[in-house]
Amino acid sequence: MKFAFCLFVISFVASSVVADDWPQWNGATRTGIYSESGTLRSIPSDGLKKLWSQPVHLGYSGPAVSKGRVFLTDYIRTSGEITNNAGGRDRLNGTERILCFDSKTGKELWNHQYDREYYLSYPSGPRATPTVDGDHVYTLGAEGDLICLTVADGKVVWKRQLKEDYRTETPMWGYAAPPLVVDDWLYTLAGGEGSLLVALDKRTGEERWRALSASSIGYCPPTMIHASGRDQLLLWDPANLNSLDPKTGTVLWSVPLAPRYEMSITPPVISGNRMYVSGIGEVAAMFEFEPNKLGVKELWRGKVKNALYCANSTPSFDGDYVYGADCGIGSMICFRASDGERQWETFAPTAGGDRRQAHGTAFLAKVGDLYYLLSETGDFIIAKLSPEKYEEIGRFHVLDATNTAFGREVVWSYPAYAHRCLFARNDKEIVCYSIAE
Repeated sequence: MKFAFCLFVISFVASSVVADDWPQWNGATRTGIYSESGTLRSIPSDGLKKLWSQPVHLGYSGPAVSKGRVFLTDYIRTSGEITNNAGGRDRLNGTERILCFDSKTGKELWNHQYDREYYLSYPSGPRATPTVDGDHVYTLGAEGDLICLTVADGKVVWKRQLKEDYRTETPMWGYAAPPLVVDDWLYTLAGGEGSLLVALDKRTGEERWRALSASSIGYCPPTMIHASGRDQLLLWDPANLNSLDPKTGTVLWSVPLAPRYEMSITPPVISGNRMYVSGIGEVAAMFEFEPNKLGVKELWRGKVKNALYCANSTPSFDGDYVYGADCGIGSMICFRASDGERQWETFAPTAGGDRRQAHGTAFLAKVGDLYYLLSETGDFIIAKLSPEKYEEIGRFHVLDATNTAFGREVVWSYPAYAHRCLFARNDKEIVCYSIAE
């Protein structure tokens, strides 16, 4: 008798969200899968049609799209110098904003803003993409301002100042993990002793439980899965990969996995019963969920010149292979899931050129048998990724790179795909292009 083992990522959004929305970071299921039909398989000869653009200010956060509205956060700097020094913080004064646009016309429908001092490394604006759930949108600012607003008019329902409430310090690179909403719960990284991860009532902001301690909270979004016969909430902190009971915060299992510089960033990616986690410093591991046992079995750990080590963008675990942008080398890499052996690498969809570029970045979205990529150079790319090769079908420049890192200009913001449109931002504008076939 064969045993069928099923592991799946839970849908993180309310049932009312339609299939062509992109209501939170990395899509409706936070897996980077875009399933809307009738979208481009190649770049038209005359390029993509721009539908609208609107001026915005500083921000690493990506757009979220839901029910005909686009949500974005930014920062208007009024004083202070941006040095983008990875080893030190810059102090800025300015205003953090939450913006809402009409997805068809780009018209600004409302905005909410508040004064906020920044003391961060790479301080160019908020990091976390808004999370839309039904009639509410939840945002997390770079210094820990967690706010619930109404989608219709931007009215504040409740707010928390995480750094103050949990008596902690903002991480070096800011609060960056987008809040996760499942059913009536909101999960967010907070900080402080015993409160690295907290669960709040999404309607009131009241705490339901708190869990975990670490030297820093890291930057990794919490992930909900169903494995070993139960729901599990995964959180990678700077020292361990943890699984918690979503209702109580009880730690179910924990395995050591410590990236350099406390940079636990990209969440685990899953294919079947296997799970891959990777970060800076050639820290990575492939795990397997066992059907009759709570926990994971370690299959292998990353070594020099194998696997893939991600930071800015999340890899794609596609069948028996994993694709993604390596933070150390800066190239896009494909490796075999069974043993980590690299199949190919290329700089074409990341920083371009043919030489090492630290944190070379491309944001991936799987679209049927193809991939859409947004390169750090501001190019929208359609490509076919296979174990044999990277096959670029076409590209079109949609945004100028307006930020800097390691001596080059970059776009480091996740895009959104919804209503057969591409939504992307830099530090000067948000743009909407048609990607209808």
